[in-house]
Amino acid sequence: MKLRATLIGFTAILMWSFLALFTAASGRMPPFQLSAVCFAIGSIPGLVVLTLNPARLALLKQPAKVWITGIAGLFGYHFLYFTALRNAPAVEAGLVAYLWPLLIVVGSALLPGERLRWYHVAGALAGLCGTFLIVGRNGVEFDGAYAIGYGAAFLCAFTWSGYSLLTRRFDAVSTDVVTGFCLATAILSFVCHLGLETTVWPATGFEWVAIAGLGLFPVGAAFYAWDYGVKNGDIQILGAASYAAPLLSTLILVLFGFAEPSWRIALACVLVTGGAVLAAQDMFRRKVQPPVAAE
Repeated sequence: MKLRATLIGFTAILMWSFLALFTAASGRMPPFQLSAVCFAIGSIPGLVVLTLNPARLALLKQPAKVWITGIAGLFGYHFLYFTALRNAPAVEAGLVAYLWPLLIVVGSALLPGERLRWYHVAGALAGLCGTFLIVGRNGVEFDGAYAIGYGAAFLCAFTWSGYSLLTRRFDAVSTDVVTGFCLATAILSFVCHLGLETTVWPATGFEWVAIAGLGLFPVGAAFYAWDYGVKNGDIQILGAASYAAPLLSTLILVLFGFAEPSWRIALACVLVTGGAVLAAQDMFRRKVQPPVAAE
């Protein structure tokens, strides 16, 4: 059960790996408008399930703390991420924001029944180093003039790691509530779009297809899979393995001709893969039971 849930959680990481490709192909729609449209699309699979099985609507009746955590996690993360990108260089903001997998691994020590070991932290740090090679390939220079952006990026990392860890505590809450989280995030993103952006619609059918792909997978099904994974799987392994997302994203961009292969990518592969295997050694290790002595 735990292995299956962990693997389902890992599918979210795989889907997030296509985020850059779909975003690059989606045209020039501004961030909050894109977020509103994609989260609206992402809620459709959940709405279909609820429509076909109305009895599941009762599962949406949850305490206020569940709704606050979910909406703050999904909308709060994206609001802070976009704020960081508006107030700091994308590379530095992205690196700070991508502290969330490490924060999940370290923060898991606070969860009931979890035990943080050195190899969990070491695996997450190796993944962080691999991410640094990928994201900071053209150099990194932190400037105090962008303190607001860096602060928003750190809050972004803290928000998503906090959401993931708190979700673990709501293990009895059905993943159906993610449908409501997506709808609320779509509405709040739309409000931000009206107040902060100029509306831009896709110019071609190909861009619409890319946006539909974003909504159905990286900004849709991925959140359902992540919710199930962190509630029922190994959250420490998922945290460390999350560093595979920027690496896989870069490899996908290389495959589709949007980026060039390099030694940095090769070394990042070693660091991220090695870190994930190190963090997951509890899953791979076979415990040999001592033979029962004959009476």
